[in-house]
Order: sequence, then C-alpha cells, then structure tokens
Amino acid sequence: MIETLLSKPTLYQQTKGAFWDDRHISKQMLQAHLDPEFEGASRKAQFIDESVRWINQMLKPEDYPTLLDIGCGPGIYAEKFSQLGYQVTGLDFSKRSISYGRKSAESQHLPITYHYADYLKMDLGKQYDIITMIYCDFGALSTSDRKKLLEKIYQHLKPTGKVLLDVFSMASYQLFEEKQVWDTCPDGGFWTAEPHVALQYNTKYNERVTLEQTTILTANEFKNYYLWMTYFTKETLQAEMAASGFAVCGFFGDVKGTDYEEDSPTLAVLLEKKG
Repeated sequence: MIETLLSKPTLYQQTKGAFWDDRHISKQMLQAHLDPEFEGASRKAQFIDESVRWINQMLKPEDYPTLLDIGCGPGIYAEKFSQLGYQVTGLDFSKRSISYGRKSAESQHLPITYHYADYLKMDLGKQYDIITMIYCDFGALSTSDRKKLLEKIYQHLKPTGKVLLDVFSMASYQLFEEKQVWDTCPDGGFWTAEPHVALQYNTKYNERVTLEQTTILTANEFKNYYLWMTYFTKETLQAEMAASGFAVCGFFGDVKGTDYEEDSPTLAVLLEKKG
C-alpha cells in the first residue's frame, strides 16, 4: 500500500472515476462556485462582472446571438449572458451544478438550455456564434484531450463564430510552489466527509506542466486525486490552435480584456475558424 501510495503517476494520469460528480465533492465544488469572494471553482464576482461586460462589448448579442458556455458550472456566466440578450446554452459534467443551474434559471425566467455532458464527447446538433471556456480549464486537460476538445469546438462553431478561452501563462508556472504537506481532518473535508489524513503533493512535472496531487487516507482505503495543469506562451498556445484549424484574432492578459504582459498570470485568446 505504501509503495502504491508513493509511486509517481505517469504524465496526465487520471483520477479513477468522475470525482467532480461525487456526491460529497460536487457539493463542496458547488459551494465554492457560489461564494462570490472565493477564487477557486469560479473567479470572484467583480472579475466575472467585468469579464461579462468586456465580452458583451466585443461580441454583441445582435451580431453573435447564440452562445455555448463549456464547463458552465452552476451557470454564473450563463445567467449574466442571458440577461444581456444572448441565447445561452451551458454544458457541464456535474449533475449537481447542472441541476442548480436549471432551477436558478427557471426561478429567474431565463431561457437557458443546460446539458449534463462530457465536453470531450459533446454532440449538440447545432453550431454557435460564440463558444466560451473560462477559468483555465483548457490547460487542465492532457495534450490528446485538448486536441479532442478543439475538434468538438470546431464542429460546434459557426463559420463566422468566435471562441474565447484562457490558460495559465508561464509566469504562473514560475510562481508555482512545490511542496509536501500532511494534514489531519478528523471532521472530514473537501474530498470526503469521513475522518481522514490528507497528503498534498505539488510538483513541477516538466518544463510546463505541474501536478497537484492529493492523497486521502481513511480508515478503510486511500485514493489519489490528480489535478494537472499545462502552462502556455503565446507561441505554444497559437501552435495548438492552428493545428486544430483556428486562427488567433487576439491575445489578452485575461478574459476581461486586460493587455497581455510577460508577467501576466493568465493568457486569454480569441479565435475564429481559419478562412
């Protein structure tokens, strides 16, 4: 058991099971999404408001009426887009988040369509004017899964449509702190409601990939959770986009339109299909 516990995972090794749909974990994630002052599952409320305003100014709903928000969570962005007049579709792989989003939209009479689905397998049968994927989820995927996702996005984008997504930059990679921390949680915690011991192991896996590995030990079992992140430069991001048939319309420091600088922690890109 100890040997298995301490073994080094292969690059992009996946956690067993869809942990984001776990009954306990999904509850913690939803609470994190809905906390306006917590920058974890979603960004803080002020950032989101500024982001939505910028997107609305750049891609007006009268010119780009249909919008698909990939990884929409409980619909924080989706609701704001809908209130501005976009025809919004949200897609997420968390039953709890999608259920919350549907109930919230219904209570506000917002005509948002939500899909519970894996975006690597999405087949919605229509194309959109705008596709967003916000808060650096793209970099959490393996190289092969990023390619699969871009293929799906390409299929679901209108010929005149635009894609907006963000990633963590190499400046964030340089600031990533490698550490090993043990913690005892007699009353449970984020990963399980059972009493447990948690080992947080953060490491730089190669020159542009990091791993945040959490190992949970309860009285009956142990489990590893792997959170990978790939970091990008303009050049590496543009190369991946070009290989999947996209042209870059612009680079930004974030999804609220800040100018990109070398020390910007994130890198946002606006894409269109190559002509």
